[in-house]
Amino acid sequence: WPEGDFVRLLFHELAHQVAYAQNDTLFNESFATAVERIGVAQWLAAHATPQARAAYAASEARRTRFRALTRATRARLATIYEQNTAPAITQQALAAMKLEAMQAFRSDYAALRAQWLGTPGSTTPAQVAGYDRWVDKANNASFAAQAAYDDLVPAFEALFEREGRNWPRFYDAVREL
Repeated sequence: WPEGDFVRLLFHELAHQVAYAQNDTLFNESFATAVERIGVAQWLAAHATPQARAAYAASEARRTRFRALTRATRARLATIYEQNTAPAITQQALAAMKLEAMQAFRSDYAALRAQWLGTPGSTTPAQVAGYDRWVDKANNASFAAQAAYDDLVPAFEALFEREGRNWPRFYDAVREL
């Protein structure tokens, strides 16, 4: 793994040992994602080479674009599900709308992937293999689960700032929550 991506994953997984709310995936994954983002930024600034920082920035740009795509698809699917109670919408029509949303997602991902791979020297097929696997298996549950990693992150980042960017105080505040 590239250095920054490994450190990001390490911070994320170790965060689960600091604070864990039983049966609250949204809390746990958003907290761990906030820790990874804050932690890797600090670690890269203090310990990484310029090349490692550049590689992480490219990886994070890919991750950000992919998450934006999944958020947009999740919102589109939510709109479709809201129509599920409309009497004029048949199950066949609902299934067709879901299929269209998933096809659009896969098409948009293919375009994004081509863009990533189309810039010589910037992205390799190995660097997008994880995204490829996720997209191949994506379903409604996949999009819902992805939300757990994003939705509360801004609140945890604000809490970190409120606690003076002090890790022990931040962790205490999270445990209180």
